[in-house]
Amino acid sequence: MTIDDKPLPADLAKEIETYKKLFWVPTETLHKVIEYFIEELERGNADGTDPTGIPMNPAWVLEYPNGSETGDYLAIDLGGTNLRVVLVHLLGDHKFSTEQTKYHIPSHMRTTKNRDELFEFIAQCLEDFLQSKHPDGIPSDAVFPLGFTFSYPATQNSIFEGVLQRWTKGFDIPNVEGHDVVPLLMEQVEKKGLPIKMGALINDTSGTLVASRYTDELTEMGCIFGTGVNGAYYDRIKNIPKLKGKLYDDIDPESPMLINCEYGSFDNAHKVLPRTKFDIRIDDESPRPGQQAFEKMTSGYYLGELLRMIMLDTYKKGLIFKSYTESSEQIKNLETPYFLDTSFLSIAEADDTPSLSVVSNEFSNKLFIDTTFEERLYVRKLSQFIGTRAARLSICGISAVCKKMNYKKCHIAADGSVFLKYPYFPERAAQGLSDVFGWDGIDMKDHPIQIKQAEDGSGVGAAVIAALSHARREKGLSLGLKK
Repeated sequence: MTIDDKPLPADLAKEIETYKKLFWVPTETLHKVIEYFIEELERGNADGTDPTGIPMNPAWVLEYPNGSETGDYLAIDLGGTNLRVVLVHLLGDHKFSTEQTKYHIPSHMRTTKNRDELFEFIAQCLEDFLQSKHPDGIPSDAVFPLGFTFSYPATQNSIFEGVLQRWTKGFDIPNVEGHDVVPLLMEQVEKKGLPIKMGALINDTSGTLVASRYTDELTEMGCIFGTGVNGAYYDRIKNIPKLKGKLYDDIDPESPMLINCEYGSFDNAHKVLPRTKFDIRIDDESPRPGQQAFEKMTSGYYLGELLRMIMLDTYKKGLIFKSYTESSEQIKNLETPYFLDTSFLSIAEADDTPSLSVVSNEFSNKLFIDTTFEERLYVRKLSQFIGTRAARLSICGISAVCKKMNYKKCHIAADGSVFLKYPYFPERAAQGLSDVFGWDGIDMKDHPIQIKQAEDGSGVGAAVIAALSHARREKGLSLGLKK
């Protein structure tokens, strides 16, 4: 008998069955979501301005990388939790090497009222990194082309700009939305006298696709499963009506265009996603109600909050943590929004000790709650349901793009903490694809469409895109909309 086969007390067994049904996404529901997803992808390419829809932002990468690109590039990745600075050496022959340093973004900076504080921080990190690589002084004739990975929805009229549409991932800094973030950064870079020039502004998902395509020509899509969720793929100019009449003549209608979907906003109108009361509460209590509906059901930023809410709900029914009163410090912690992160679920699912002792330690160290085995098993099962739902819903974006573009056999490059660290997420996503495409009986490693761990998209991808942009600029070709 495995741990998961052990019985729960009757009251908890009844409760867990409720959540098992609540969080399961049957194949017919996946098909319904995917069908609407395709409609939303098309609508975004036609318009992209509806706040309830998917933006489908052109990323102004108009070529596929072929692996021959070379050169040294500086790259930065402004993510949800950390800032990474990377020196990328593109070596050609589908090869590269990197040197990088990670800088933690102070929590208060996510909601600072002074926008300059964030960009000063980025510039300072760039200076610290360059000085660490050049302890005897940065060469006077050095110029570092920069690929800026800005992992938030941005409108780009060219590869060298990005107007923030809205903050996500818990950021909410005033006076940045509606502004081009490139001059905001370069102003601070120039104040420090750093020899850096802007080479390209990209999204992390676009970088994931391009970096992986640089090493694997079967890659047709990039995805992020982390603090946020997103997808990117190459469409054709002729399939993007919103660009008609706005492009220079040197851009062929048959030319590829990398699209940063920003599909974390899929179904903001709440038409098809199977939301629970907990999902609705998360949305209502978030800084941006009515936005990022898909992200709030699938990304790492919210999975821990879902578990916390359900545990608190179960406690209030008198079914768990019975020795703790509502006024106790332990329950006050449990009542604190976002007190738990997704790592709590990961640990619960990964614990294979007979008594779930690792989970016991997590409860003791994070919530200061002493638990029974049955309580730990209950939470483990809840984590499985939440994690499985996230994985199955996550493949809806992949499936929609593959169906829309008629991809029959390809690789999907995936990055992000949930994909890389959450137990069984890749297997559950693969099973979801199998259910949707009818691959019963085919071994996961032989699936026609496979989700692969991505190359370093936010670093290498930014460098490759900067190299592609440089080559295009050298030929005198355009990289944006008509002025």
